[in-house]
Amino acid sequence: MSNESKNDDLLSWRDEFPISKKTRYLINNSLGAFPLRSKASALEYLRLWEELGVSAWAEGWWDKQNEVARALSPILGVNPAAISMHQNVTIASSVFSSSIDFSGKRNKIVYTALNFPSLIYLYNALARQRGAEIHVVQSSDGITIPTQTMIDAIDERTALVPISHVLFRSAYIQDAKAIIEKARKVGAIVLLDVFQSVGTVPLDLALWGCHAAVGGALKFLCGGPGACFLYVSSELCTELAPAFTGWMAHKKPFDFDPGPMDHREDGWRFLHGTPNVPALYTAIEGIKIIAEIGVARIRKNSLSLTQLLIDRALDAGFDVRTPMEPHQRGGTVCVNAPHGFELCQELISRGFKVDYRPGAGVRMAPHFYTSEEDCIATIDEIRTILASGAHERHIGQAQKPG
Repeated sequence: MSNESKNDDLLSWRDEFPISKKTRYLINNSLGAFPLRSKASALEYLRLWEELGVSAWAEGWWDKQNEVARALSPILGVNPAAISMHQNVTIASSVFSSSIDFSGKRNKIVYTALNFPSLIYLYNALARQRGAEIHVVQSSDGITIPTQTMIDAIDERTALVPISHVLFRSAYIQDAKAIIEKARKVGAIVLLDVFQSVGTVPLDLALWGCHAAVGGALKFLCGGPGACFLYVSSELCTELAPAFTGWMAHKKPFDFDPGPMDHREDGWRFLHGTPNVPALYTAIEGIKIIAEIGVARIRKNSLSLTQLLIDRALDAGFDVRTPMEPHQRGGTVCVNAPHGFELCQELISRGFKVDYRPGAGVRMAPHFYTSEEDCIATIDEIRTILASGAHERHIGQAQKPG
């Protein structure tokens, strides 16, 4: 029985995501498809502004952060009160990291060489400006990070372990639970980046004992840019005091008290300035859809489709830069075919939505509205393009955002 016959009800969601019927949309690890419900939500934001002006804050804008947090709560496996919303993961990580003291003997930051570069830049800056010591755990194959090597690097001098749950270059799933357990044994704090897993790999952050986590609605949550989250466990919501802060983190923000900061004791302790209200309105409907379907169900379908992509790519003789073992693989397949950048540009010009990353190759990430036919057609098109030499017309082009 084919995947599509088993998941006809999942494919019925394609009507909600129009681009999935007009293109081969396999780039959900970069930007999830737009759900039609988000248009109505965005228009509601504009209606409130148009009709109510400043009163829109009291009639929905201010509480939208809480509404998004409540939608995220079952997906993350945490209390919604422990979630704060931010513009992007770099800002959320900066806020959290600003609460860590690196001045003493416990001043080490441990992360992997396959972390997302934006966060590597951030932690290297912390090392220069605040005296943190960086320990980078290397990868021998550019795909995986040995769990034991990661665990061994975390010791009594480690203050912070900011790592990706799923690596963006390869979709390798790190054993977050085991890493968190080691960190807790020695008194270190884990900040888990779940951007490449949330919405396609089941998460249970509180059960894992995760200290803190960052992620966002941009990718598999189908919520668009500008709506990222920071989860901080209840034990740290009273212990840590971020230096990167603002009036929204105050217990009584509308008192506008210029005196010493009086931090809240929930997730909003890690807020700063005025929220990104438009992004919250566009994000929430995609998040609700993921929660409605259920991540466990999405994960089962994702494993089937990524296996199909892997099998077709291997049959074509391509190098696959993604773990073969299903339990180690997130929602992406990376095919390191020849002339990857140029190949990617030609695929895009033909209506195949994929992307290219150096060291990974062409990345393909199906979602619950992706069909088997989409996956088969994409690998077949790669073979056709390379055989015809059509990719050569893109030689010398600069890489564009996406």
